[in-house]
Amino acid sequence: MTIAKPSKTPKAIGEVGKTAIQVVERMMNLLDALAEQEEASPLKVLAEQTGLHSSTAHRILNDLVACRLVERGDGGTYRLGLKLLELGNLVKARLSVREAAQMPMRNLHKLTGETVNLSLRQGDEIIYVDRAYSERSGMQVVRAIGGRAPLHLTSVGKLFLASDEAPQVRAYATRTGLTGHTRNSITEVNALEMELGKAKKLGHARDDEELELGVSCLAAGIFDDSGKLVAGLSLSAPTDRMQVDWLKALQETAVQISRGLGFKPKSTS
Repeated sequence: MTIAKPSKTPKAIGEVGKTAIQVVERMMNLLDALAEQEEASPLKVLAEQTGLHSSTAHRILNDLVACRLVERGDGGTYRLGLKLLELGNLVKARLSVREAAQMPMRNLHKLTGETVNLSLRQGDEIIYVDRAYSERSGMQVVRAIGGRAPLHLTSVGKLFLASDEAPQVRAYATRTGLTGHTRNSITEVNALEMELGKAKKLGHARDDEELELGVSCLAAGIFDDSGKLVAGLSLSAPTDRMQVDWLKALQETAVQISRGLGFKPKSTS
């Protein structure tokens, strides 16, 4: 006669799931505690920070060491392991500025009703990689996605030039001759340097009909997890429709996208 094994009740299954979640939470709390320390931390300190019993913290840390998420140091101390660096590099490699920017760009376009551009630097030019706009804006989009423009004639390009050292800016001026497109274009190196100084000080840049007559732009920078300027977000509109209060929304959107790339803005407090 075969005796059937009792099956797990829904309650028992729920308890197992709850226990597993608790273990994961404790693991994450220990990793967070280690991340806050510049030096390797002893077990006692980690247990106090996480509110765990020392034996529980020790058991979980041993499991994390076995997975290379944590390394054991001298004197029974612990620090974050190299496995986290490997995983972090994989995530970073998969991050796309364009993907991080798409939804925030759409929201900014809905707020302003004007064209929002995402641009990257390639050599002495910017290249437009994405755009949020609608036909009702009434403004013809001259440069399609994939289009290029000189750095010194665009708001985003000025941000990139402002991040360069003075000799690099002078070299750019020599290479390009600072050719203008409209009567408002900056074509003298001294004037360009003054403009870049303002952009660096203010944290944003403008294009006052310098690339296209009748069209003005505002730009804010997008930064990666190392604080490097990797892209620019710009708002383009007919000059008579451009509103000063859009700048704040533009900057907040650029920060939102930067956060999606791992950037942590410095606290202003």
